[in-house]
Amino acid sequence: MDFLPDDYLVITLRLLMAALLSGLIGMEREMKKQPAGLRTHLLVGIGSCLMMLLSITGFDYFLKSSAEPIRFDPSRIPSYVISGIGFLGAGTIIVHGKSVKGLATAASIWVAAGLGLVVGIGMYYVAVLATFIVLLVLFVLGKLEKKYIPSSKKRQITVIAEDQGEPFSKISHFFEDHQLNILDFYIEEGALYGDKNISKYIFSIEAGHTGREMELVKDLQSSSAVIKVII
Repeated sequence: MDFLPDDYLVITLRLLMAALLSGLIGMEREMKKQPAGLRTHLLVGIGSCLMMLLSITGFDYFLKSSAEPIRFDPSRIPSYVISGIGFLGAGTIIVHGKSVKGLATAASIWVAAGLGLVVGIGMYYVAVLATFIVLLVLFVLGKLEKKYIPSSKKRQITVIAEDQGEPFSKISHFFEDHQLNILDFYIEEGALYGDKNISKYIFSIEAGHTGREMELVKDLQSSSAVIKVII
């Protein structure tokens, strides 16, 4: 087997193109400070392209040198890439209470793997078009969604407070003062904090009001009955 294959220029072009297209998506994730950014997406794209190149060209020598007919399925390795990349994407998903973050990043990693595969097999137009659509979704639609579509996402704020007077009523007034609507709540009672009886109040509010939330936390922490605020 020769060190430099006959189609080395095509292989070089495909690897570089996979790196470029997946890197563009990775840059968008990097700009938004996501856990999987430029390097992760770039490596996923190159790795997927590499696996596709292996699948379609890596066994040519054995196919040509074998005297017996060989049954060969070039789709087997790409299918393992598609299923295996899910483990990497799952690592970017963060579950905190009832909120889930990182789904878009996990999906973009999966797309980067797909870009590598289609570039590896030579479907350049499909890869470029898919990259354009993905960037349009991440850049443009993300902004439009925040601006025009009311957010249904919830944020949880947990308040641990001493049982004195009517703590729930006092705490809920803080939310009203900062114009934060309580969508849902529940109370865990009966705990001890030193020699004090405390309760845990878990509030669900609409996400997207960071400034008001920070002011709320400051006011809650200034209350003598409140022991801890978790956001």
